[in-house]
Amino acid sequence: MKKVLYFDTETTGLDPQKNAIIQLSGMIEIDGVIVETFDYKIRPFLNDQIDPEALRVHGMTEDEIDDFPEPHVVLKQFLTLLEKHCNKFDRNDKYYPAGYNVKFDLEMLYAFARKQGEKYLGSFLAWIPIDGMPLVHYLVTQSDFKLPDYKLKTVCDHFGIEIKAHDAMSDITATRELLKKLEGMISIDYKK
Repeated sequence: MKKVLYFDTETTGLDPQKNAIIQLSGMIEIDGVIVETFDYKIRPFLNDQIDPEALRVHGMTEDEIDDFPEPHVVLKQFLTLLEKHCNKFDRNDKYYPAGYNVKFDLEMLYAFARKQGEKYLGSFLAWIPIDGMPLVHYLVTQSDFKLPDYKLKTVCDHFGIEIKAHDAMSDITATRELLKKLEGMISIDYKK
């Protein structure tokens, strides 16, 4: 059974230690079928920094963010959702984390959990991520595929995928569709 955790974050900056996740969105896919979706808004921790440029990018205000649910409430809901479809004690039952430049989102997610004393988030996740960005880079090196930049919005626009950039739910929905398109373009002939 293949389990994929597609997820994206919107943050108050780029440093996982200093900045916060303010939106965590995604979906759980099991054997190609979406079984859950989630879209959490999250208030930053008191000591987290808020970069004005980050607010400008995703269009949220500090007043809006102050009304979001507390981090501990969202973490509990998120862990409960993960537990619903995965036994964290079974080393063969893990989610593949998936996204576009998912390393960044993973670092933010792990920092979010650690700031709350949660040490076992990784017990839900496989160590191999599914990431659209390296696949796009692979296309660039192996073909005539060239774009002005390789940001998610630019790539999605090129493939005709609808996206409202910098909304985590829209970004991850578009990322999943992009991954499916790329999967069809890049063939791997593997035989045991």
